[in-house]
Amino acid sequence: MEFLCYHRDRIGSLPLRDALIESHWAYMDQYAKEMIARGPTFGEDGEAPSGSVHILDLPDAGAARAFAFDEPNYQAGVYRDVMLRRWRNVLGRTMWDFPGGRTGGDRFLVIGLGAATATGQAVDLEAPSDWEDRGDLIAYGPLLSDDGATWLGTAALVRAPDPEAARAVLPTPDSYADVEVHDWQFGGRPS
Repeated sequence: MEFLCYHRDRIGSLPLRDALIESHWAYMDQYAKEMIARGPTFGEDGEAPSGSVHILDLPDAGAARAFAFDEPNYQAGVYRDVMLRRWRNVLGRTMWDFPGGRTGGDRFLVIGLGAATATGQAVDLEAPSDWEDRGDLIAYGPLLSDDGATWLGTAALVRAPDPEAARAVLPTPDSYADVEVHDWQFGGRPS
């Protein structure tokens, strides 16, 4: 089962985040085989981290919760909240398989949050072909309930020239209660 975990930083937590960087990497090293994508998001200044996204293939929702809440930055209070959702890897690859590589162009995390209604229609379940044909999709998939039965939104990692262009990865943006776009970069230990 694939899961998307997005930890959002507390304001002013950068010194604590910096102090825990080795603990964070050591923790993530334990999940290297399960990792589909990872990396920090950045605030409006493009410099200070605003969060951390991890997409993993784990046995079940319990394992995903353990991953999210045992993480050293979470335990120490770096993060203000966590979004943890089942996710389906529509592209069937990891970020390391992305043909565009680790560098070149701006990268974004796009999260479309489905409307909280009983009649909410599932949309954007498949990758938009125009993005896939251009080679700008790094990861793409629907956000789902723990049992996988209910669509809760869509999340993607994309290469795009700016946030508005990244937002366009969702073919039906009016179908969402909210769409978030965050500057993102490939994560992991520096080489």
